Parts: sequence; C-alpha cells; structure tokens
Amino acid sequence: MSRFRAWLLKILLRKEVPIMAVVYATLIVKGKKTLDQVPSIIRKDVEDIIEALEVKL
Repeated sequence: MSRFRAWLLKILLRKEVPIMAVVYATLIVKGKKTLDQVPSIIRKDVEDIIEALEVKL
C-alpha cells in the first residue's frame, strides 16, 4: 500500500504546481492579485502563462 500511496502522491503533486500557476495567472489578469503575491516556487510558471496570454502588467 505504501508504494501505491507514494506513486499517487507523485502524480498528484506533479500536476499541482501548473494548476495553481493558472489560478494565480487568472487572479492577476482579473486584478485580484499581483505578481508580488505569487509564491516564488511558481512565479516563473505564472509569468510564462501571462506572457503567453499577451497580457501587459
């Protein structure tokens, strides 16, 4: 059971950062958050998403 749990966590955690980056990018575009409020671990992903959307901050 421990191997299965580790495998499942690995899959779930791998998808968590990009999903949160999309959430933060959406909040920034809507004006609810700023780039300074984004956790540093996902800031680069958020910047890439905003750049891809061609949004000027």
